[in-house]
Amino acid sequence: MPTHTEPVAAGAKGRSRSPRRAAVAEPEMMDGHSGKEIFEDRSCKTGFTYDDLICLPGQISFGVHEVVLESSFTKMIKLKTPIVSSPMDTVTEHKMAIGMALEGGIGVIHNNLTIQEQASEVSMVKKYKSGFITDPVCIQPTMLLSDIDKLAASCGFTGFPVTDDGKMNSRLLGLVTRRDTDFVKNRASITASQIMTDFKDLVTAREGVGSQAANEIIHKTKKGKLPIVSEDGRLVALIARTDLKKSAEFPLATKDAKGQLRVAASIGTRPCDRDRARALVDAGVDAIVVDSSQGDSHFQHDIIRWMKQEFPDLQVVGGNVVTKRQAKHLIDCGVDGLRVGMGIGSICTTQEVCACGRAQASAVYNVAKIAKQHGVPIIADGGIGSPGHIVKAFCLGASAVMCGSLLAGTEESPGEYFFAEGGQRLKRYRGMGSLEAMKKGSDDRYFGSSSVVKVAQGVSGSVQDKGSLRRYVPYLVQGLQHGLQDIGSKSVEDLREQLYSGRLRFELRSAAAQREGGVHGLHSFERKLFG
Repeated sequence: MPTHTEPVAAGAKGRSRSPRRAAVAEPEMMDGHSGKEIFEDRSCKTGFTYDDLICLPGQISFGVHEVVLESSFTKMIKLKTPIVSSPMDTVTEHKMAIGMALEGGIGVIHNNLTIQEQASEVSMVKKYKSGFITDPVCIQPTMLLSDIDKLAASCGFTGFPVTDDGKMNSRLLGLVTRRDTDFVKNRASITASQIMTDFKDLVTAREGVGSQAANEIIHKTKKGKLPIVSEDGRLVALIARTDLKKSAEFPLATKDAKGQLRVAASIGTRPCDRDRARALVDAGVDAIVVDSSQGDSHFQHDIIRWMKQEFPDLQVVGGNVVTKRQAKHLIDCGVDGLRVGMGIGSICTTQEVCACGRAQASAVYNVAKIAKQHGVPIIADGGIGSPGHIVKAFCLGASAVMCGSLLAGTEESPGEYFFAEGGQRLKRYRGMGSLEAMKKGSDDRYFGSSSVVKVAQGVSGSVQDKGSLRRYVPYLVQGLQHGLQDIGSKSVEDLREQLYSGRLRFELRSAAAQREGGVHGLHSFERKLFG
């Protein structure tokens, strides 16, 4: 009895299935949709955000340690950890910028400062030496021990240099440490000058000392802190044993050709911002981010063209944009990177107040596609609440992500901690469109500096303590590496190749599916990010 088999093609010895079946087998096994099908081929286009999408898993053929996250911040600046801290006055000043650069990212110092203050913040990052604290909290000799206790509780450390006026670059009088304050009674009447270790009894080092020599002094004297003083006795820096021990633990650090940490800073679009740009360049800034909620304006076009002509080697990031047309206008002006996002930050109310913006996943995909054609990296700015959101931003074409609330609340963010009624340790966090921030100068970002009535496009609030970037960023990095491994991609670059080839697959999620994908069905739970 004859068997019913498919004919075998000539030259295909040993193959049991036809070319026709082999050709259709792979498409039949492709679940989900490509990025193009979701964002371009729909007859009725809908704006999608990160939570609307889920990435379908691929095949794992490599270890999580093999995943490479290196990607571009601008045309000329690469980051081994493509995470950027936002130019917000409750997120990025020099401590955050230093911490981000040490972990392989970069910080953008906000411009709610005078020109001199912002340039000084940049200088502190560029002059940073591992282990050297260039802005320790100093106290006056008249400060009461009870007030020192409060300061220690808010700062999280217990050692304070005592100077003439309680500021840096002033004459060092002594040092107050826990050894000096323990077991002291009548704390409301004892002053720092009465309990401090006097300057003549301190072990100090002269300005210009290297980290290796400082380490030898600390090791030999067994001291916890080493003040660095100028020839005339002024305090210029402080070295803590714990920081020096950690100084060699940053193999991913983002550095320039001179070995200095890289740093970016933001400016507005006013005529006086040209003076700000000059000062920042003189201070050594590596990139300038033009900070505007709506980047497609002739104000921004003019200042970008001017900076690229005045400082040809300076990297300039434009934005914010959410459409291809906006992006093309800034690309034509010569930008080296684009910020993408409008009205989607956790503290931003632009979409609510102005009825203008775009869902972030749609914005990132569409802008990334046109930017790729011109070799311009894009930075997905806003809407990032977890490592999973960062993975999705990369999956949609972003080269880096900019984070505000995700990094606010860390030890390195500006501001002091305070305690809520329930005992939670918190820090202030506010949008640059909030009335509080606008009164300090950020209204220029919203073209409102000359307005009689200031219309808020953001809110003020607080976020929970996240600890130090030294622990928090590695947690984010590990989450990203696991995400790329599950998708079956060994690098951010490979992820983009999969996106545009259609091999990277997505599904849209219903509201019920989104609930199902989070924590559910429990009476109560405690969320710990890492341990």
